[in-house]
Amino acid sequence: MPAVIRSIPFSARWPRTFPALGRKIIDGSFQVVDVRRAGAALAVGGLGADSHSVGLFVLQRALVAAGFRVHDLGIQNDFERFAAAAPYCDAVLVSNMDGHAGHYLRDVTDLPGDCLWYLGGHPTMDGDTTALEGLGFTRVYGDFVEVDTVVAALREDLVGHRPRLTGRMTLPGRRAEPKIEGRDAVLGQWPTGEAARSIEENAAVLAQRPSLAELHGASPRPLLQPRSGVRGQGDQQRLFAELHGAGADVLSFQVDSLTRDGRYAEAQRAMSDRGDLNGFPVVNHGVDALRQISAACPVPLQTRHSARDPRLLAELSYAGGVTAFEGGPICYNIPYYAELPLAVSIDRWRYVDRLTGRYADLGVVLDREFFGTLTATLLPPCVAITTNLLEGMLAVEAGVRSVSLAYAEQGCRSQDVAAVRVMGALARELLATGRDVHVATVFHQYMGAFPRHPDDAEQLILASAETAALAGADRIVVKTACEALRIPGVEDNMRALALAGRGVDGAARAAHLWDTEEAARIEASVRSLLQAVLALAPGDTGACVEQAFALGYLDIPFSPSRFNAGRMVAARDLTGAVRILEPGDMPLPQDVLAFEADRLNERLAVAGVSRSEAWRLVADDVLRTNRRRTSWPLDRAARSERAVG
Repeated sequence: MPAVIRSIPFSARWPRTFPALGRKIIDGSFQVVDVRRAGAALAVGGLGADSHSVGLFVLQRALVAAGFRVHDLGIQNDFERFAAAAPYCDAVLVSNMDGHAGHYLRDVTDLPGDCLWYLGGHPTMDGDTTALEGLGFTRVYGDFVEVDTVVAALREDLVGHRPRLTGRMTLPGRRAEPKIEGRDAVLGQWPTGEAARSIEENAAVLAQRPSLAELHGASPRPLLQPRSGVRGQGDQQRLFAELHGAGADVLSFQVDSLTRDGRYAEAQRAMSDRGDLNGFPVVNHGVDALRQISAACPVPLQTRHSARDPRLLAELSYAGGVTAFEGGPICYNIPYYAELPLAVSIDRWRYVDRLTGRYADLGVVLDREFFGTLTATLLPPCVAITTNLLEGMLAVEAGVRSVSLAYAEQGCRSQDVAAVRVMGALARELLATGRDVHVATVFHQYMGAFPRHPDDAEQLILASAETAALAGADRIVVKTACEALRIPGVEDNMRALALAGRGVDGAARAAHLWDTEEAARIEASVRSLLQAVLALAPGDTGACVEQAFALGYLDIPFSPSRFNAGRMVAARDLTGAVRILEPGDMPLPQDVLAFEADRLNERLAVAGVSRSEAWRLVADDVLRTNRRRTSWPLDRAARSERAVG
């Protein structure tokens, strides 16, 4: 019989910052969530393969603060999980951000339960929600909507409705995924896998393709890389040609969300029906298509994905002539998946790294990039850098010879420049000393809620590229000015590349003072974290990582994963720098924590907000650039005006 596990509250530190929500612990098929409030009971979660969790985090905190009882379903749910929750709830709030809500709800004819049903996020690719409204949702939001609007709508719709539950509610949980070991099993996951079997043949193809590792070392300025992924082979090839013509130095397959979730049969149906896919289905297209595309492309190609199981995707990417592969057991697990055990992801990524190392043994050096951006939002630099370094250690131990460590711009130039420089220096010290390993740094332009005003968005892209060049980043992953409004097209990416190029050129004329004190604090924090983590299981980096998350030594803000403690919280200070508001159990230097607390206390005082209401600052920080006109970088604006609390 499946186990029933009680829920536990957040640590005693948590209520000083946020109202207690109740942290779920799941082991088996059912979970029990303690519900103590008298307000209406809500189930809130993400639908489908979409991995966005920051907005859900903010929404849940606002709902709890408004007096509702909230059960967090997490992300990557199928409709049946929402349906199972409905009889226990007064309202079910469904979020879908990948535009495929119609696909996930295709078999739904009736919304169960005597409750309200809300659907929001970005549920359609074209903005037409008519068909979804016809399913019987109480409200459908086709685009971004303020949290206060949702709270007000719930209060209006629940007038006269008696709260359904007191005490506890029991909802279905999900089991951990089984391991799949061995190359035969991996290649057998989908019919296209067999074509990747000969590593020697694949190596001969890869040797003829442009190498990202070599290009990193040869370029005197940051390489520019746009995001790109469309459904068809011909369309993808034309897109690559146009982007290269517009100045892209590196190109990437942005993989669709069905492939990321291992739902190859559904991706195949979408291809056959000429349905919408929000990326390039690498696995379904297979080796021949990839080789044709890579042969026609004069610059290095990379696969970007966030796949639950990356092994077949890596096999096919390499066999198809793709010389770089992104991801790792932390960065493509903890920010994206609710129920994927670290032991499973470490095992799967060890397979990828050993495969990459095997190609290195044959003389083909492939690049492995770690998505150190993680949840990207209010992420203290020490957390991003430490996880990058640990994933780099795992890769190098498995034979990888080229690693790229990525950092997500937070918006305070002095802090971002210090972080990238420290990350590169520590990576070379830890990963390359005494080894033939190439190290590169990657700068992701701001990945939080993007400005809605085109002028602000373009100014951000320009200034962001300037920051990346000042930091000495080897590569910039470029955003587009329409990020907050729609999926970017070719022209949007071409315009963004031009802006980023101007920003890189402008860095030579930009006045910037190297903040040695900020760099010293970041370095001290990273060394403290690494020392504590690597002492947990000396000689076994994978076990160190697993135990560090279990103990809360590593803690990613806004993560949906139940394997993440969720006790560390950060907010911006008056300059826009990200500071740790609640450290949880992370072993950080006391002098650094004292400095961070002082900087945040200054902002709380200016904003007139008590520490018990500090979640309001966090919510404002998350949506700041989307809600109001903001100059970039934030510390430039802070010199002329007070930060808004």
